[in-house]
Amino acid sequence: MKSFLIVTNKCKDNDLKLTERISSYLMSKGATVKTAMRNVEGRQDDRVDTEGIDGIIVLGGDGSFLQVARECAGSGVPILGVNLGAIGFLAEAYPDNIESSLDRLLTDDYEVSNRMMLTASINEKGNDTGVINANITPALNDITVTRCGSLQIMKFNIYVNDRFLCELRADGVILATPTGSTGYNMSAGGPIVEPQADIIVLTPICAHTLNIRSIVLSPDDEVTVEIGPGRAGASIEVEASADGCDKVKLHTGDKITISRSGSTSSVIKLSKDNFLQTLNKKLE
Repeated sequence: MKSFLIVTNKCKDNDLKLTERISSYLMSKGATVKTAMRNVEGRQDDRVDTEGIDGIIVLGGDGSFLQVARECAGSGVPILGVNLGAIGFLAEAYPDNIESSLDRLLTDDYEVSNRMMLTASINEKGNDTGVINANITPALNDITVTRCGSLQIMKFNIYVNDRFLCELRADGVILATPTGSTGYNMSAGGPIVEPQADIIVLTPICAHTLNIRSIVLSPDDEVTVEIGPGRAGASIEVEASADGCDKVKLHTGDKITISRSGSTSSVIKLSKDNFLQTLNKKLE
């Protein structure tokens, strides 16, 4: 790698000392460097431009990494996470060893893991055309449908490949990739999956039943979540989001269909540990 883009979450590196340290080190080795900033709310100050870039270095937590992954979906430019957050499942580098990690990028001593992503289309009640909502971008972790407003059980009708699967009474539903299995899916009791697997995990959130568990589906399956009515047939409002962002309101009768995206995300791997060893270290 000879050309880099550094994307910094200014809330995590508020004095930009680590950003400047990385930039100076790379340039001292003859590399070219661009920078882009995220503000304290995680929103973008600068758009990510991958033109002429060999690799992206993200300074922040998993949320920062996921945001960049969505912006760069399908570009093929690999991303290295530098963990300035808490657990940092997606991070492979840390401030205390950053120079050695940069040396490995400069000498192409790394592996790239191509991760599947999810996308979603929204079909509003009464519309049979299935309009793609531009706000639902490819998600590296998950696409969720969750309640908003009052604390009441939601009703969802779940279809797989247009065939009815079940009626789900719950706070919401998570459709997770293998990468996202260690995120919200894990917190909701879903299975942990090796990140390079090709599957989709459907996990209910606080299901009000005894016989509903996570379901592991084929990566080529399409899952449709239809929003059911509230008490006495009242219309209810829920929220769909991709990796916790790009939130869209849905109402009773609306449908959202989640499927594998045509885009993938390229994640840089430096550690020689396998997935289970990494998992043990991150959660210990």
